[in-house]
Order: sequence, then C-alpha cells, then structure tokens
Amino acid sequence: MDEIVKKLKVVTGLENIRLEHPTDERFGDYSTNIAMVVATHLRQGFGGQENQKKNPIEVAKEIKNKLDEIIDKTDTVEKIEVAGGGFLNFYLKKEYLVKQAENINYETEFRSSLGKHGLGKTVVIDYSAPNIAKPFGIGHLRSTDIGQALYNIYKILGWKCIGDNHLGDWGTQFGKLIVAIKKWGDKPVEKMTIGDLEKLYVKFHEEAEKDPKLDDEAREWFAKLEKGDPEAREIWQKCVDISIIEFNQVYDMLGVKIDFAHGEAFYEKMLPRVIADLNKKKVCSESQGALIVEFDDMPPAMIQKSNGTTTYFTRDLATVKYRLKEWLPDLMIYEVGVDQALHFRQLFKTVEMMGWMEQKAMVHVAHGLIRWKGGKFSTREGKTIHLDEVIDRAREKAKEIANSTQVSKEMTAAEKKKMIEAVAIGAIKFNDLSQDPRKDIIFDWERVMSLQGDSGPYLQYTYARCQSVLSKTKILEQKNIGDLPKEINPEEVALLRGLNKLEEKIVEAAERYSPAVIAEYLVKIARLYNEFYGKHRIIDQPEETFRIFLTKATANTIGLGLGLLGIKTVERM
Repeated sequence: MDEIVKKLKVVTGLENIRLEHPTDERFGDYSTNIAMVVATHLRQGFGGQENQKKNPIEVAKEIKNKLDEIIDKTDTVEKIEVAGGGFLNFYLKKEYLVKQAENINYETEFRSSLGKHGLGKTVVIDYSAPNIAKPFGIGHLRSTDIGQALYNIYKILGWKCIGDNHLGDWGTQFGKLIVAIKKWGDKPVEKMTIGDLEKLYVKFHEEAEKDPKLDDEAREWFAKLEKGDPEAREIWQKCVDISIIEFNQVYDMLGVKIDFAHGEAFYEKMLPRVIADLNKKKVCSESQGALIVEFDDMPPAMIQKSNGTTTYFTRDLATVKYRLKEWLPDLMIYEVGVDQALHFRQLFKTVEMMGWMEQKAMVHVAHGLIRWKGGKFSTREGKTIHLDEVIDRAREKAKEIANSTQVSKEMTAAEKKKMIEAVAIGAIKFNDLSQDPRKDIIFDWERVMSLQGDSGPYLQYTYARCQSVLSKTKILEQKNIGDLPKEINPEEVALLRGLNKLEEKIVEAAERYSPAVIAEYLVKIARLYNEFYGKHRIIDQPEETFRIFLTKATANTIGLGLGLLGIKTVERM
C-alpha cells in the first residue's frame, strides 16, 4: 500500500491520498477516488496544456498510464483498472500477498515492523478508574477493557505506554460515606466488606431524600477530610484498603495490569500550587466566594468551592501537570464514559489556556455506557450489577457447553478449568470490545455470555482448530514455502487478501482509538479460514505445504489480535 500511495503522490502532486478496500473484492485489493478529486479541483492536464475541467474517467486513465510507467508491477501490483465514476482499482500479485502472510509467520520481524510506527513517542492512557468503596460494577468494564486494549495496541506500535488508574478515592461522596458509617455502621470499618460499604452508601441517599440536612453533614465531613481530620482520614484509609483488595482480584480475573494507580488523593498536596498557578495566569476568577474558570462556549468549571474544598476538576488539572512533568507524553488518552464529555472539553481547554499542552494532544475516548433497558446503572439507587456476578454466570455457561463436547472429556481437570476460564472471560470481553466504543450497550445476559456467532469463543475455537490442523502435519517449515501451487482457489485468495490487512488494521485501531476495528477484522479472518477449511482438505494433499502455511498465518493473526484485545487463546476447545 505504501508503494502505491507514494507513486500516486508523484503522479498527481497531491499529498492527501486515501486508499480503501473495495467492498466487493472483485474490484481489487485497493481503490481510490483521487481522479475525481483531481478532475474537480484542477484545470490543467498532465501533459502541461490548459484544459477545461475533465471527466473523472479521463483523468483516471491519464493517472493509470503514468502509473504503468513508474510502478513496479513485478513485485507488488498485478494490474490497475479504471472503474465507473473514475475509480482506480489496484490488484496485488498473489506472490506479494503470500510474502505479506509470510511476514506474519516471522513473528519477531513482524512485530519489529509494527514497532516503527510509534518509535520515540510516549502516550499516557487513563483507564478503568473505579470508585473506592463501591464493588467493581459491570459499568466499569468498558473503560477497563477498552483502555487496556488501547494500551496493548499502542505498545505493539512502538509507543512507550504508561497506564494510569485514576481511582475515585476523593470527593464529597466520602463525606457521605463517613456519615453513613458513623450513623448506621454495625461493625468496625476494617471488618466491613466492600458490599457493606455499598449498602451504606445507598442507605445514605435513601435517608437524605427524607432529611436534606444529611447532605450538609456530608459536606462538613469532606471538608474535615481535606483538612486532615484524624478520624476522617482513618475511616477513609480503611475504605481505600478494602477496595484495593477487591479491585486487584477483579484485575487478576480479567488479566489486566495497570502501571500506576494514582487516585485523586495522590494529588492533594499539589492542589494549592495548581490554584496559585491559575490565579497567577488569571485563568480563574472569583464568583460568589468560589473560584471558577470561564469559557466563551461552555459553562464555567469550578476550581474551589465557597467552603474552601476542591473539586474533581481541580484534581484533574493537578493530574495533567504531574503527568506532563513526570512522563513527558506526546499524547494523553482518557478512556472515560461519554457522560464526562463536557468535563474533558473544559479540562483540555483550561490546560491549553495555561500553556501546558495543546488540546489536540489530549483525547477523550468517550465510550457509551452499559445500561439496563430502563436506564443507566446507579450505585446510589442500588441499580447496578457486579462484575464478579457476570463472570460467575459466564463460567457456568461455558462449563455447560464444555461438558457436552468430546474434547473436554479428554482434558485433565486442570486443563478443563483453564479452558473454561479463558472462554468465559473471552466471551465477556469480546462482547464489549467488538462494539463501537461510542455507543451504549444495553445489558443483556444472553448477549454477554453468547458462546456462538461473532464472539470471543468463536475466535478461540477457530484458533484451536488451526492448532489441531498444525498438530497433524509432518511439515515443519511454515515460513519460507517456496513455489506457489499452480492453482490457488478463491477461498485461499480471499484468506490471503484478509491476512494482508493485519498491520493496517492495527494502525487503524490506534488512529480511531477503537479496538472494535481489530475485533471486526478477526471475525472476518475466522470466517474466511473456516470457509476455506470447510471446502478443502489440508492434510495429505498435494497443496498441504501451502495450506499449512495459510493455517499457521491464520493462527498467528488470531492469536496476535486476541492478545491485543486482552483475550487468551486456547489450544483445544
């Protein structure tokens, strides 16, 4: 693709060249509408003479003729065609497609090639960020899964990645919790579970509906917490300790490891300096005893309340300042729900106003929420569902299916348990990651735990099928395959074309901040392989070497892709 783009730039004199894959592969491997762009905007022909605006098809023919003279068709391009409307279609040589698939089988070299995309750049990714004193709910799954997948994607592209778990461990909600513990706690805090803390938090809001003075008490206790009151600090720390144990158990189940867990409280000592900096640059102003930042096109953001307490916004500014000083990132990605969109617009604008970083270097991946059919989850109303419950139910579903298969009967108890765990977690993660991050997901038990169709288990099964085929062959060399078969059937060609897109799909996923790009691609590869597998024998055939080569490349592609999504493969299933 790079060679084609370079030659198009030479011929047209344009820099913004866009290649796409035709929906119908009969129209080639790549296609471009550049002739239409040239026909619309240029009035000078390629021969140098002045012309009236040309028909796109005529321009496309001129471009094709120029390309035929300078493009090396012996290695890459088999032919170039002009299609209706002036599209230029490029057909790649089968030998080139095989070479690309061969690169996938040379995994070290392939990863080295991928790593050149972001070499020398640093990205900080803010993700997961559950709230202290609340069980890890299904609502936190999207940020955790998408954030970890983005981390994996940027890392394989050569970026230095820093993951930061911005725990919700500060704020007025802790004043509410302290009030609830003191009024209705029936045992010492250190003896409580995270479930006990959640129930007390819900009870506070139930009681506050009847007695609004409780909210005033909560604000007073948070003010004490910020000022270092010993009793408030002790209760708060115990709540933090209980929560961290729970979160780490969830991360272990999900196979997630985040580099840092700097909660909001981590930045507490930096807040006076941040406020001083804002005042010095005259970015904030006083309003009714509070400090605010005003914007031309947005509501104001509060920096400090009239009672002297800080806000989430202040702590996020301190967070940005710390990250810039500590890690010198080129890019900062915030994987946080879409309901925080205004907050991040205000934050990025303020950061730019302070001269700390340009807005374009800060990205809010505003994922949709996981909702009930009747609305979004709400811990304060007790309308939530815990992730461990979802995982337990997924395990049961995976176990039911596993018990009905012959392969599972041949496994040891340990092998079977490992397989069931991988399938259950894979089903949950893929259900999340395969969907557009921007859209809400209506929580549906059947869909979350679906082990058929376009799902994580379907990809795991295809990978296991590939491994089964590879275990039966006597052919060990699956990289440098030599001469191609005289005839390559349509299913093999389609699979080769699919495998050719692996690197660009990984790059696209990074550019769009969307792991769903990779999820969708892997499903297509699995379908192509299974169609090929269903129509053609592999072992003990004249074409065995080539077909084993395709099987190995498919397994490597699915294995690599699932790894980027944080989903484990299984050798047997």
